[in-house]
Amino acid sequence: MKHFYTLIFLFATYFSFGQTVPEKYDYFVQFNGSQLSKKVSVDEVLNHPILTKYISKKPDFDLRKYADIIKLNEKVTIHGNFLDSVPFYQVTIPVKSKEAVRKYLIEKQGANGTNSSIEDFGKYEVYTPNGVKRSFVWNDNYLVVIELTKRLPSKFYDVAETSVATDSVSISEPYEETTVIEAPVYPPAIPVPAERSTDSIILEEPAENDYLYDGNPYEEYTVEQAEFDKKLAERQREIIKALFENGFTAPISPKINVAADISSWVNYGGMMSSLYSMYNYPLSLFGGYDKYLPMQNNFGNFIKGINLDFYFDNDNARIEEEVEYSPEIANVVSKISNRKINKNIFNYFPAQKPLGYISYHGNTKAALENFPLLMTELFQNPKFAKEDITLITDLISTIVDEEATAKLFDGDLSAFLYDVKEVEVMTKKYGYDENYEEKITEEKVKKEIPLFSVIFTSTHPTFGDKLLQLGVRKKVLVQNGNFYTIVGTQEYDNIFILKDKDVVIVANTKEYFGAGNGSFTKDTKKDLSKNYISGKLNIAQTVKTFGKNAKDSELDRMTKISSQFSDIAIESPKKLIDNKLKFVFKLNSFKSDKNIILQTLDMAAEMTSK
Repeated sequence: MKHFYTLIFLFATYFSFGQTVPEKYDYFVQFNGSQLSKKVSVDEVLNHPILTKYISKKPDFDLRKYADIIKLNEKVTIHGNFLDSVPFYQVTIPVKSKEAVRKYLIEKQGANGTNSSIEDFGKYEVYTPNGVKRSFVWNDNYLVVIELTKRLPSKFYDVAETSVATDSVSISEPYEETTVIEAPVYPPAIPVPAERSTDSIILEEPAENDYLYDGNPYEEYTVEQAEFDKKLAERQREIIKALFENGFTAPISPKINVAADISSWVNYGGMMSSLYSMYNYPLSLFGGYDKYLPMQNNFGNFIKGINLDFYFDNDNARIEEEVEYSPEIANVVSKISNRKINKNIFNYFPAQKPLGYISYHGNTKAALENFPLLMTELFQNPKFAKEDITLITDLISTIVDEEATAKLFDGDLSAFLYDVKEVEVMTKKYGYDENYEEKITEEKVKKEIPLFSVIFTSTHPTFGDKLLQLGVRKKVLVQNGNFYTIVGTQEYDNIFILKDKDVVIVANTKEYFGAGNGSFTKDTKKDLSKNYISGKLNIAQTVKTFGKNAKDSELDRMTKISSQFSDIAIESPKKLIDNKLKFVFKLNSFKSDKNIILQTLDMAAEMTSK
């Protein structure tokens, strides 16, 4: 029987080496040094006065010493996975020479001393500190930090359903070679999701008493942990050999945006699956309810991946997030985001720019109509028959009248921050008299309150009016013409509700309604014709407005910030491109003669100069 297993193992190994296996990264981060170095000099950043001042106090933080080792104008990457049977992470750093890395590890990491020694394999060298699973591997061009992060399963979670006979692993990278490494049979491992499985390696069955030890359970666990760590270290060494023996090739990913200064991608389905196990195991112990949870691969049926890209330009720093949906879900999201705005809301937009605003416009009806489809996709599960899911979604569709419900809130929502106002309000003070009995007194105090409004649309023919009248009857609202004041909001200068046909306004000021006129309304209409989310906060004016009564030291810091940065903006386009929905967050600067990284360091130096 052992010969049979050996033949199967050799066949699986040959098959794995003889084919090209697609990359299986669950995340990939790339620092595009070649791109960023065109915008800002590395020397300017590393030798900025605020950094040199800090380094003089804490020499260990001297980043300049890494410039002698690392090629900072090239790409640095971090990637790995958390779904394969043996998860790992890898950091790849371009270096100037093999000798520079060796010297650094000896001087700063204690290599070739009591903390383990450097192993020289000719084409590459390896250093794994004592008591650490992380390995440093380098040649003339690259330093790689790699670690297999699989952990010995806890005894607490050992249940019959999770036991497996084998645990095969194939860690495949887009390098010149691919390696398949033997995995230990004991202890049982967590089953690998079907969509991530690789060619199985069938191992020899362990002898009956291979893992039976005398002594207490703690001693048994310690021996198991030691054996587990030994096997893992062996695999890590073989992976390192496969990566470097025939020349190392830096990892790449088509998911990465090379135009960004920093670009990252994460497999959303994989990330959710890793979180899945956190609640899967406890529920499997207490009644086996894990069988009825959404399957791990279902998360990937919703969102395929998320990109997060960072840009640092002279006049702004921005983050661009792209969420990639599956084709079916992208079709749904497109219907929700591409809403035609109810133009009546613009009658209550301010004529001039407010301190800040956010405006969202989604199709509530489309969201409700497609809710059954989303539920069906999520709860695909062998424990649920397709007819069961259909019955549930039909029941929801029957109970919920999508068209009528959507009219309660059609999907238009805008909020504005205008100014601050000083008001006198009655406040209660609590104390004690000479007999130590509680004493409550009332007095007028001056208070600054923000002036705001929230606007949304509701086209239901009767519900809104009936709800307002109910508030009047229950003495929650006080009617004054078309205005309904909310009782007990004097502290906020009396918050009121105004309903003008299908537009509802909640505010504490009437001064800023522009009746659809003014430059701000015109510009915002233009933005919202392309975006379903648009917003902006005027940093300079907001700091000036809210900093009137700040302490001198705080006001000085706030003034420096407001003189440096003009505003924060957010937007998200209506249309999806390649099933991707984009979100953009932007910090704009007043200056454009210097990269925003250096501007930020300059401002930090000013704020800490005293």
